[in-house]
Amino acid sequence: MPQIPEDQISVYYSQNREIPCEWKNILYLEWFSEINGRVLIEAPDYRMRISEHVWEMDQDLEEAQKLANMNSMRDFLAQMIQRSETDNTPDAVKSKAQHSELNEFEWEERLKESDRLTDAYQEVLEKYIDDPDAERKEAFVMGWDGLLGAMADREESDEFDEVDFDEDGDWNSVTGDDEFYHDGRLRDDDELERDHPLQVHAQQISLRAFEILGSACENSESPSYELTSNLMRISTKLAGVLNDRSSGYEPEAGFILAVLKRCLNWINDSVGACQQLIENEKNLDQIAALEQLRANIFTIRDGILEIRRSLKQR
Repeated sequence: MPQIPEDQISVYYSQNREIPCEWKNILYLEWFSEINGRVLIEAPDYRMRISEHVWEMDQDLEEAQKLANMNSMRDFLAQMIQRSETDNTPDAVKSKAQHSELNEFEWEERLKESDRLTDAYQEVLEKYIDDPDAERKEAFVMGWDGLLGAMADREESDEFDEVDFDEDGDWNSVTGDDEFYHDGRLRDDDELERDHPLQVHAQQISLRAFEILGSACENSESPSYELTSNLMRISTKLAGVLNDRSSGYEPEAGFILAVLKRCLNWINDSVGACQQLIENEKNLDQIAALEQLRANIFTIRDGILEIRRSLKQR
């Protein structure tokens, strides 16, 4: 816990000073209800007085309670994620194969589900970060039964392939870090560097923002952090939908449109954060640098709008 007042933390961040901290015990209370969902009280400032106990769980009851707690967490996360129902009947699978391309709005729903999954997994990581059986508990409460099965198989075998997991907990073998064409030929370094000019420009702007703002980006509640984190998101997402296509893979137009729409939202947030920094800044050189950064962000927005317009005219 910080040993300085909360309102001084941002000052220490801006001055790149080390924040003095100390370890404290905390009170941790967690329960679940249909009305409020998950409720968590976690604080170090309570005064606690513990009386002599009149009843104590035996080991079997404690294990049963732990399992009930994990089931409650799993049910809560299932409601939080709101996974879409998938029809896997033969007719449905055949129909998907014939009409596999989704439009922009259908992709947006998938991306929203992915966001909810990310938020849920972040809660799980924070909850079980110090648990010696964290991997198994995380898989259980996230509903990744496929991963649980893979872990059981792994324990039964001394030799197993490295596995990676998609957002639904399905797993696939990993053969290595090299990238290949669909016919098996290894792609060379020059081909891997064929990045879209707009993505390259976005990456350069992101790096420039870090240079201008420096250590101020470390404060997660500051406009500097909001600006740099959004610019990083934009650069990363543009790389995913615009960069090298020599492998033969072409993202669906609806997926590209949905991702670019999200980038526009992050650009709006970036411009707002940049404007806030300009208004609060007194150094004229810093103001000029921020104004130039804002102008560059607008060029990224114009480029995204042009790509969206082109895709919609297809």
